[in-house]
Amino acid sequence: MRARLRAIPSWQVTLAIALLALGFLIAAQLAAEGPRVSYTTQERSTLVETALGLQKQQDALKAQILSLRSQIGQLEAQGAGSDALVRQLNDDLQQARIAAGLVPLEGPGIVFRLEDSGAPGGGADSLVTASDVRTVVEQLWLAGAEAIAVNGERVTVSTAFLDIGGSVLANSAYLAPPYEIAAIGPSDLYARVSGLGTFAAFVADRVQGAGIQLSVAQLDSVEVQAFAGTVNVRLGRPTPSGPPS
Repeated sequence: MRARLRAIPSWQVTLAIALLALGFLIAAQLAAEGPRVSYTTQERSTLVETALGLQKQQDALKAQILSLRSQIGQLEAQGAGSDALVRQLNDDLQQARIAAGLVPLEGPGIVFRLEDSGAPGGGADSLVTASDVRTVVEQLWLAGAEAIAVNGERVTVSTAFLDIGGSVLANSAYLAPPYEIAAIGPSDLYARVSGLGTFAAFVADRVQGAGIQLSVAQLDSVEVQAFAGTVNVRLGRPTPSGPPS
């Protein structure tokens, strides 16, 4: 027997081992085929159910869209004869946008220019501050200005002026000196401003006292850009109209 085994060529032994291993792999694959097919079938069933559910939701949304379109058509048909009301509402909306600073305006007005003193050794008092800009803006409102901008930034009800280093922060924009305060208003706007006692006190304190420079130009046409930020007033409400206090 040993002699016969020794007589078998080595390549036959190798081939027999390879065939044995291949048969084992085929048997293992056939044994695993059943569970794999079952798992794939179960997963497909779940996906089909999900797809059907999404299709139902889509159909419901389509039906809702059609219903809303039908309601819009009915409302448009009902309002066909209310052109005058629509025009009035549009006019009111435009006035509200102007009051909020969302519309660029152009008209007669004035431009104030505030500059630092420039005198050597003047100290911090000789520099234009956010308080100076705020004071001039307030005086213009009191004099009847309809629209104001500082260095191109539209002043609205939510605009604040803050000192940030050597600049002024307004509407999240950093404004560098000199500061040009443009205002649109009545033809006698400058006369109204200069006639205010609070403006005269500002000139005496900051211009004559501290030495900051204030110049003014009366123009036939002043451009005021629209407010480019976000309108986010949440707690404000209009005050009741009445005689000024």
